[in-house]
Amino acid sequence: MSTPASLVDHTLLSPTATRAQIEQLCREAEDLGFFSVCVSPTRVALAAERLAGTDVAVCTVVGFPSGAHLSAVKAAETSAAVADGAQEIDMVIDLGAAKDADWTHVESDIRAVVEAAGPALVKVILETCLLTDDEIVRACEASVRAGARFVKTSTGFSTHGATVEHVALMRRTVGPDVGVKASGGIRTREALDAMVAAGASRIGASAGAALL
Repeated sequence: MSTPASLVDHTLLSPTATRAQIEQLCREAEDLGFFSVCVSPTRVALAAERLAGTDVAVCTVVGFPSGAHLSAVKAAETSAAVADGAQEIDMVIDLGAAKDADWTHVESDIRAVVEAAGPALVKVILETCLLTDDEIVRACEASVRAGARFVKTSTGFSTHGATVEHVALMRRTVGPDVGVKASGGIRTREALDAMVAAGASRIGASAGAALL
């Protein structure tokens, strides 16, 4: 069974994050045994260099945080991130298209990133706080059809983050073979345990040390 630390994407996505803060994030991830660091695209190369030869993966975000980017732009951003050393891509769906119930576009937008990612694992950020339960289900289904390996609750930049209810709904929808990442507002071990019990297989958190 995975340890709590090995479930965590240790996250720092502040636009003002400094080089020193990213290096500290990487040190903490290595020392505490986190699965990955999740950093902004401009910091991927630094994180990859710092974590070379370790077991810590490098994750970054695409179309972040609004999702309202052209699919071609998301794909180009993904390709650049992978070239810089990203092993995982957390992309934001086109939320406007989801609200329009244009699931064909939502799926094609995700597929563009999956194809650009090559061997890198793609997680699809739904921003569940802005969606109805039916929209969450449809977005999960589109993610699976497009070849994503994970669905994820939140950017951490919207009205609220993960809830146990949304994590459970996502797990029921995608089944046992697709990952579910809970992120946003998870700051205690009790909250982590509740998300895992609801079906989360990865946790995105900036308060990594507190979770342990």
